[in-house]
Amino acid sequence: MGVSKIIDIRSDTVTRPSPGMREAIANAEVGDDVFGDDPTVKKLERKVASLLGKEEGLYVPSGTMANQIALRAHASPGDEVVADRWSHCVNNETGAAAALAGVQFRTVDGRRGHPTLAQVKDAVRPREIHLPRTAVVLLENTHNMAGGTVYPLEEMKKIAAFARESGAAVHLDGARLFNASAASGIAAERYASCADSVSVCMSKGLGAPIGSVLSGSATFIEKARRFRKMYGGGMRQVGILAAACLYAIEHNLPRLAEDHDKARLLAEELASSSAMEVDSGSVESNIVMIEVKSRAPAASYVGPLAERGVLILALGPQLLRAVTHLDVSRADVTEAARIMREVIG
Repeated sequence: MGVSKIIDIRSDTVTRPSPGMREAIANAEVGDDVFGDDPTVKKLERKVASLLGKEEGLYVPSGTMANQIALRAHASPGDEVVADRWSHCVNNETGAAAALAGVQFRTVDGRRGHPTLAQVKDAVRPREIHLPRTAVVLLENTHNMAGGTVYPLEEMKKIAAFARESGAAVHLDGARLFNASAASGIAAERYASCADSVSVCMSKGLGAPIGSVLSGSATFIEKARRFRKMYGGGMRQVGILAAACLYAIEHNLPRLAEDHDKARLLAEELASSSAMEVDSGSVESNIVMIEVKSRAPAASYVGPLAERGVLILALGPQLLRAVTHLDVSRADVTEAARIMREVIG
């Protein structure tokens, strides 16, 4: 039996361009971006850099590329990067840091995904000939695998000051930085001020189809632009995609808090089930982590849920992740929760 509607809560990357966004794509003014001739890309890069308080921006195809370009620009082969053990760069970027930049990670068990100053101090290497050089401290805000948690700003400030005293750059993986801002009420620029470089994703909660923007100083972006070309990220008439990103910033940035409300609703709807463990009070943004309490693995429920019209991801033996976004309504959330209670319960 078919389902009348698919409710896709696997990720906020599954959003599709709205009619208004498609119109912006169709009407975009374009040029060759590798030659620096695409006016729409330039407008996007300036816009994001301004939002983050940085000198310049660089449009790239993906968040992974943005992060990896940053590591390559900040570090040299043999250097070390301090990061939370569950950060996206460590776990979900296919070992690119080792393969492309020749750097290794030194990981710490951060507090809900966020390393503390004390942990960073312990992890940064002394300047000694036998040890790798700590070139980068990597922070992630919001933190994906920790459940969309927001980094406390004061802790970020302390870490940034210590890193700079130690001669290490700070890179902020801000794929969902605007979600952090919406959740905390703290301007994205204040978080970004703690980092030498920041990546933000346009194709998650903002709903654009493709792309991230890497921001930093003019000198940093000049280096990053070369590595973008080296990594195959130089694009031509890409203003058609940059136009979608500009539309997303102008129209979808103010509505991110709605996704957070829907995530809390989902958590509250699931918390009543004895078959699942969900801490609704810990939901800070648009990600809900769901622990399956049965002996059956979480992955065994993905197929049956899909048959009922709910698409969701299993991230661990007993862990499911749900992400709310602009293409999922409050009614969809309530229906998804009902189906999950029936299938898993």
